[in-house]
Amino acid sequence: MGNPRIIVAGIGPGSAGDITPAVLEAVREADVIIGYKYYFQFIASFVKPEAVCVDTGMKKERERAEEAFLQAEQGKTVCVVSSGDAGIYGMAPLIWEMKRERGSDVEIEVLPGISAFQKAASLLGAPIGHDLCLISLSDLMTPWEKIERRLVSAALGDFITAVYNPRSNGRYWQLYRLQEIFLQHRSPDTPVGFVRQAGREDQQVKLTTLGALDPEQVDMFTVLLIGNSQSYSWEGKFITPRGYYRESEGGETRGIGQEIMVESFRTIEKELRHPDIPLGRKWALLHAIHTTADFDMENILRVDDGALETLYAGFAEARIKTIVTDVTMAAAGIRKGALQRLGAEVKCYLPDERVAAMAAEQGITRTQAGIRLAVEEHPDALFVFGNAPTALMELCHLIRLGKASPAGIVAAPVGFVHVRESKHMVKPFRNIPKVIIEGRKGGSNLAATLVNAILCFNDAEALKPGRDV
Repeated sequence: MGNPRIIVAGIGPGSAGDITPAVLEAVREADVIIGYKYYFQFIASFVKPEAVCVDTGMKKERERAEEAFLQAEQGKTVCVVSSGDAGIYGMAPLIWEMKRERGSDVEIEVLPGISAFQKAASLLGAPIGHDLCLISLSDLMTPWEKIERRLVSAALGDFITAVYNPRSNGRYWQLYRLQEIFLQHRSPDTPVGFVRQAGREDQQVKLTTLGALDPEQVDMFTVLLIGNSQSYSWEGKFITPRGYYRESEGGETRGIGQEIMVESFRTIEKELRHPDIPLGRKWALLHAIHTTADFDMENILRVDDGALETLYAGFAEARIKTIVTDVTMAAAGIRKGALQRLGAEVKCYLPDERVAAMAAEQGITRTQAGIRLAVEEHPDALFVFGNAPTALMELCHLIRLGKASPAGIVAAPVGFVHVRESKHMVKPFRNIPKVIIEGRKGGSNLAATLVNAILCFNDAEALKPGRDV
């Protein structure tokens, strides 16, 4: 009689090529093979002829474990097989618990296998490249309330989430609830992959998004993978970056600053009272609130119809090449990477030596003088105001005289004197695209972020701000 031993082996998701050599050796040497009868088809060709095979139906796990101990205690080498990895929703925990309960001397060995979520991930691309968690939606042994708390935690924690047992004939609504929970914390564009019968002949692989996921296409043989805030789809594949290309330029890569900005924008969007607004206004509004943390921007931000779209096209097509700001602080906040990408430049005439002389000679403010010089040299620029209402009023005067024809105006001067009036003065120019902060509020930082919203408008639809951060 040999040493009593139970080998708990994960046979992988279903194809012979996914069974590890160690597991194949265990199956070949075992005197007794015990498992769910459906899985025997995947190992039948490796079992020695004299081996005893004990197969049972579903929900007979405890009976299989008891049979394993009975056979092992007779001195036989027993191999208990589980699909995937035996330690993940498999037989390994039950075998160890039963050893403890029985006070058994039987030796236990666990051989890992490729789990279904790993096989699914390899078929989808590279979706599990960062922190992840596994959650089963089966409430046979776990109360639904606990499962739901785990779902909320996974969604809040930005974990890539693998979902087992997502749906069955009797459990039809749980996946709908999962989708509802994740949409409260993740973008509808978050990639979701699902693989049915991974590694088997009738394998099906599909890639969709969290918003477009149809739970009716999923059954108990399906594993779902939900991406995190960094995940993206590319050429039909699902990828979650680890972060090696954070410092790279272009492409889909993002730095830490951009990741924070993306998450901030998604948070702001959820808290908007009226999120269903034109994309151009929403994009400007998200930038404004992100910069000021002031949700009053919903009430005071005015964006002409199509203003951001028109101005971005002007830069992209090189029809607009110059941005003029009233003060240097506004110029400093405009992203240099975006300017380089679009071949544009920012000018502020306030430090120009000619400005002080003109202001003294004509009895006007320096910012007014700066705008007069700017109009002489760049009458068709995008004009941006974040500080001086007199400068905005000067531009309005020059437009009426036919000396200036701005490509657009960002009107966000701040203060208490002439501020409201200066913004009212610019409104009648209906043929000029305008972004206006109504009332007393404004500021150079706000003016700059509105310009940044224009320069990166092509990222608006994907809600991925901060490319040049």
